[in-house]
Amino acid sequence: MARQKKYDRAAEDVGNIVSLEHVNVLVPDQQVATTFYISGLGLTRDPFMMTGGDIMWVNIGRSQFHLPTRGTQVLRGHTGLVIQDYARLPDRLKTVRPDLKGTKFSYRRGKDWIDVTCPWGNRYRCFPPDGRLGAIAHGMPYVCFDVPKGTADGIARFYADIIGAPSVVERFNGARAAQVSAGPDQKLIFRETSAKPAKFDGHHVQVYIADFSSPHRALLERGLVTEESDEHQYRFEGIVDPDSGEHLFTIEHEVRSLHHPLYARPLVNRNPGQRIMTYQPGGDALDVG
Repeated sequence: MARQKKYDRAAEDVGNIVSLEHVNVLVPDQQVATTFYISGLGLTRDPFMMTGGDIMWVNIGRSQFHLPTRGTQVLRGHTGLVIQDYARLPDRLKTVRPDLKGTKFSYRRGKDWIDVTCPWGNRYRCFPPDGRLGAIAHGMPYVCFDVPKGTADGIARFYADIIGAPSVVERFNGARAAQVSAGPDQKLIFRETSAKPAKFDGHHVQVYIADFSSPHRALLERGLVTEESDEHQYRFEGIVDPDSGEHLFTIEHEVRSLHHPLYARPLVNRNPGQRIMTYQPGGDALDVG
């Protein structure tokens, strides 16, 4: 009998969080945000939802940024992005630089990534779709939060025990970090730093989870549920050590069930390389898998 190949079946586990769907930060000026997110990064304004001047949704693969126009919020860390036409990104960023003069906008090329700062200080690390972050061709593979030293183990326990998401503590960018599975090839990362964290300003991440009730029950028992939105959604902010109850970090989570009307909604992603004089018929949209 032929010897059967052995596989690491645990490597294919996703866990209870099935999708990291969006990051929400307030912006004070939608025109400036359009210049940065659409013209600079090359992303796509959602053409079907939230089309007014008070908020815009920006698509990147199967994920989004939600950008309400009513203030300024800065995520305490950075967001990783895979940009399908990565080779053209530097030219786009150079093109928008004059329009963003006088803001916090900047960009810097690393060894095999580009670090970009938005006009209000949100940081993004952009990668090519070379497989190092999984099969994502265009999207949001991770959000990395800067957390106090000594909190990574407790944060990993919180997500594993309370949320039901596989979590490990490993090195990330030279420091210990809790890495939480947040869908296929997606992670929430909590990287320890000695720097004092900025005050939490209310920004949030949104996730879809399969077992909707068990985390809610565990959060409710600990007094952590901050909003009972509707039958499909609730929110919480505090991350605590499930063993000691010690508060470790604050980030608002918008938690949705798989019965939410927007779950797995198809998102339009444009090809930012299309130009009038070099237009390619049939090439308007990106294939994000």
